[in-house]
Amino acid sequence: MLDNMNAILRDQCSLVKDRPIIVGVSGGPDSLCLMESIRQAGYSLVVAHFNHHLRPESDNDATMVEQTAVRLMIAPIIDGGDVRGYAEEHGMSLEEAARHMRYSFLFEQARRVDAQAVAVGHTADDQVETILMHFLRGAGLTGLKGMSHRSLLPAFDPQIPIVRPLLDFWREETVVYCAANGLRPAYDPSNDSLNFTRNRLRNLLIPTLETYNPKFREAVWRSAQSLKADHALLRETLDTSWKECIVEETPGMIAFNASKLKERSLGLQRNLIRRAVESLRPGQEVTFALLERAANFINKSTATRTDLMGGLILFREGHYFYLSTPNAELPFDKWPQMPVDSDPIPVTIPSGVELAGGWRFSCENWRLPALAREQAERNEDSFQVWLDADTLPPSLQLRMRGAGDRFEPLGMEGHSLKLSDFLVNEKMPRRARDRWPLLCSNDTVVWIPGYRLAEPFKLTPSSRRVAYFSLVRPPDKSSA
Repeated sequence: MLDNMNAILRDQCSLVKDRPIIVGVSGGPDSLCLMESIRQAGYSLVVAHFNHHLRPESDNDATMVEQTAVRLMIAPIIDGGDVRGYAEEHGMSLEEAARHMRYSFLFEQARRVDAQAVAVGHTADDQVETILMHFLRGAGLTGLKGMSHRSLLPAFDPQIPIVRPLLDFWREETVVYCAANGLRPAYDPSNDSLNFTRNRLRNLLIPTLETYNPKFREAVWRSAQSLKADHALLRETLDTSWKECIVEETPGMIAFNASKLKERSLGLQRNLIRRAVESLRPGQEVTFALLERAANFINKSTATRTDLMGGLILFREGHYFYLSTPNAELPFDKWPQMPVDSDPIPVTIPSGVELAGGWRFSCENWRLPALAREQAERNEDSFQVWLDADTLPPSLQLRMRGAGDRFEPLGMEGHSLKLSDFLVNEKMPRRARDRWPLLCSNDTVVWIPGYRLAEPFKLTPSSRRVAYFSLVRPPDKSSA
């Protein structure tokens, strides 16, 4: 076992011998085997035991762990907490509360001693049980591949990894190892209680399934090994899609390029949303129902937003999907915006104007009307326009919308409508409307950049003078 352990600690867990490891030791055979095998492999370790105070024998277990560590000349850290009270206060099950308090303690000690990792004694049996729990809840590939030898738990620490060196060994092997090395594990009677989901899997479901396949546990473990390789392939694809689809990422918001996200397969969309949720809400379980709701919104919904979980909101604005927390500061640089509290800005031809968020407005005269008409007919960029200069009013301004503004859109045969109604019909993002730059002449709206020009100022075959206007957006991260 020790030869295999050396390779696992070095290659699978990526551990080095010149930095300490926090080893979580409960006193059972798995954790004692983990402690002793790491010690014999020559690594520096600190034993950490968390007393859950859930059983009368728990104080004896803590004393046994401390004495064993001292006998082996290993530094012990013993602490505990009121798991039952914590569970009631936070609305958790005892299992969830115990795990949360234990891991918080282990990572706190790891930070205190500048440990390279936290090691726990999960075995191949734990792997099988974990996969079955995920399967019963309806997990995808990420859940069915099980635990890894080395991973991060951002909810507890974003940098210090948790390592599981015993994942390739069965529980029976740890019992034999302890006996061979003079270790006397504590017996935890709560492992026999059917009040806990994991115990029911261990003591009822798995023995039943082994009546169909005596090597059921080995079969599940082998499946996990295969799925890990598949998951690695998915991860590479996901990393590529993440770089291509993500436009901006902040602690409270992730923005997707809408067209690039919709081009992805359904499976990739779900995994991109999963990664985004896990980034904004570390430690939060991401259910299939959540991913399905998000995918339906992206591909089918005509709504502008949907609530997911934990206060997260998925919504669409223009060319972007945003996943955000409720109080996130959302970006404005995806649209042209007038400077805050800006007065109307006079426009002379030719000229240029710097707007908020790195956008720039410019205008110039065109000498070739026929070429302008050709360009206008082929134009697919709604942020540039060619207008009949002879029909333009003598004074032009860039301004924000005002009360009572009306607009005569191209193609409506001279009919006008409230500007506010036009913006709603065109689905301009609500929070972008107040400061959207409008090319106007006093009360007359000449052009709404990004949307439509006004009917009276369009080019015609008789147009002799042409004015060209454009808004140039700042460099887009999604096209980098």
